[in-house]
Amino acid sequence: MSLTLAPAPRTLAETLALPSWLLVPAASLVIAACAQVAIPLPFTPVPLTGQTFAVLLTGMALGSRRGALAVALYVLEGALGLPFFAGGAAGLAKLVGPTGGYLCAFPLAAFVAGLLAERGWDRKPLTTVLGMLASSLTIFLFGALWLAHFVGGITPAVVQGVLPFLPGDVLKSLLAAGLLPGAWQLTRNQTR
Repeated sequence: MSLTLAPAPRTLAETLALPSWLLVPAASLVIAACAQVAIPLPFTPVPLTGQTFAVLLTGMALGSRRGALAVALYVLEGALGLPFFAGGAAGLAKLVGPTGGYLCAFPLAAFVAGLLAERGWDRKPLTTVLGMLASSLTIFLFGALWLAHFVGGITPAVVQGVLPFLPGDVLKSLLAAGLLPGAWQLTRNQTR
């Protein structure tokens, strides 16, 4: 007689008995809801939103492939006209406007966050913070490079599209550091 053990889950989504066809669109809707928490800032065309938090949390919770797919679906839904982007905005014009670099970087950032989560970075608070910040850098890099075309160069793009958002990203990372390791602890307690 042989005993076969199931592999340990690599992501929080793997601890759930839900199929990808349900998790991916549900996550895109959560991102859309979080994007509606948008605060326009007078000194930049980039609003402060909850969507980046949801994008990175989606990547970490669903893993690299499903997280990136969910976020790509969110971007596609918004591009096709659903009012899912920050403040209910929609359409292809958002992808080619000042915030287009951020939006287009979201799936890649979710992939990076998911890849880190699959390697256990979402199990402990410190590595969760580091993983969220590393994934945020992906968004900032592509967002600032794109924004530079609209604001007269890379320096104004960093001043308007990166620096004002760093404190918020640190706070979002700290929030994730409380949520994700806690969720893992709950799943461990339920399987005992």
